[in-house]
This record gives sequence, C-alpha cells and structure tokens, in this order.
Amino acid sequence: MHNLWVFINRYSTFFLFILFFGGSIVLVVRNNTFQRANAINSSSEIIGSIYQQVDYFKGYLSLNETNLALARENAALRALLKSSNYDDKVISNIARDTAQQPQYSYIQARVINNSVNQKNNYITVNRGSKHGIKKGMGVISSKGIVGIVLNVSENFSTIQSLLHSDTKISASLAKSQAFGSLVWGTQSYDPQKALLKDIPNHIKVEDKEQVITSGFSLFPPGIVIGTVLETGLSSGSSFLDISVLLNNDFSTLRYVYIIVDRFSKEKEALEIQNLEND
Repeated sequence: MHNLWVFINRYSTFFLFILFFGGSIVLVVRNNTFQRANAINSSSEIIGSIYQQVDYFKGYLSLNETNLALARENAALRALLKSSNYDDKVISNIARDTAQQPQYSYIQARVINNSVNQKNNYITVNRGSKHGIKKGMGVISSKGIVGIVLNVSENFSTIQSLLHSDTKISASLAKSQAFGSLVWGTQSYDPQKALLKDIPNHIKVEDKEQVITSGFSLFPPGIVIGTVLETGLSSGSSFLDISVLLNNDFSTLRYVYIIVDRFSKEKEALEIQNLEND
C-alpha cells in the first residue's frame, strides 16, 4: 500500500492532466452539436470494428448452422423474387410493385452485435453510408420486421430494434386489413411478443390470424410480422389490444436486409408540405 501511494504521489501531475483533459473533452462534446455528432460517428466506427472482430470469432463457432440458414434463406428469396429484376452476381435485388414500377431494393447486411434483454434494444450491422445506408430506412429479415436504421457511419449502422420502447410500426390484420400500431414493451419485455393497438372493437379477429405490414410506413405492404395470440379491450376505450407472437427470433438474428425506397424522399417532401399548410 505504501508503494502505491508513493507511485501516485510521484506521478500525480500526469494523473491530474489525464483527469482534466478527459473532463474538457466531455464538456466540449456535450455542449457542441458539431463535435457531438463527430464523436458519435467516430465511436460508432470504432465500436463497430470491435463488434466485427468479436462477430468473426462467433461466426466460426456456428459456421455450419449459419451456412444452412443462409442456404434456406437464399432459396426462399429466389422463390419470392421470380418476377423481380434479380441479379445472381450482386447482393441487391429489386422488387416491383403491382404496377411493375421498381420501388424497393434491398441491401444485405450481417448482424455483428445485438441485444434482446434490455428495455431498449439495438442491433449493429456491417454496412454503412458507403454502401447506401441512411438513417430512417426500414430493416427486415427473411422472417419479418427487424427495426429502423438509427445511426450510420461509413462502414457500420446501428438499428433501433423492433424490441425498443420507442419503435412503432404500422401493421394490419391480414384478413380484415384493419390497421393499427405495433409496439413493444408496454406490458412486458418478452422478445417474442408485441402489441397491436388501435384496432376498433367491432373488427372480428381470428385466433392465429397473421399480422402484416400495412404499407403505410417504411416497409412494403404484406410482410408477415407475426400471429395473433390474444385479444382484449384496451382499458377505457373502444379499441382492441392484440397480443402478437413475433415471427422473428431476435436471439438468433444473423442476416438482415435494409430497405431502399425509391420514392421515400418524394413522399417525405409531400408530407412536409401538408404539415406546412396546416
């Protein structure tokens, strides 16, 4: 213990310098928007690189399982995209809407970090701005909705998971087409369940009925989100709260697809005009 105090006393000037230097950086980043944005982007790049190295090691441990999942996923995608402009040599593929106008393209990414047991969960993937990823893009997997792109650096992106208290997705019942808002964590933090709200109580809801994307948000219509588990009246209102079993198993999520909507800027500009007219 005596030697420790001698060491600290001898190098006290150096330790004080480190303390004050670190404090000054925190103050600059906290009180300046530009520096804070740069710090976030830099930290995302560094942390993303660390996550990627860790993910490489994890990948070796589950290589056979991953290859099998990829084979099944590729087969499913080929079946779905027979009438699409699909190039075997590239990652991206183009899906056409009912008017045969190219609208959505998909950028494949690998999950390198993921959480499922927090109140607010995030996912990191190995694609960033140089690959065409932008904040606000929707993210799916072969089994359903994943989340929304939150922050982007050059080589990496973080995704606000569907398992996040602030995530809200426009969803509808497959048979009645009645739509509402899909949210998570309002009753429990079960990574396999979500809640579909704002469905009028006169709508007939069938047990195990599919819940799909409505097409009114970032996601193309008709993507399966899950199935109905239980239906109940929302407290003090005439709307239903529908418990939904999610299709995605977020604990085994490995590959995702970021949605590029060709018409997103045009739609956003038009909706901003509506707000300005009010």
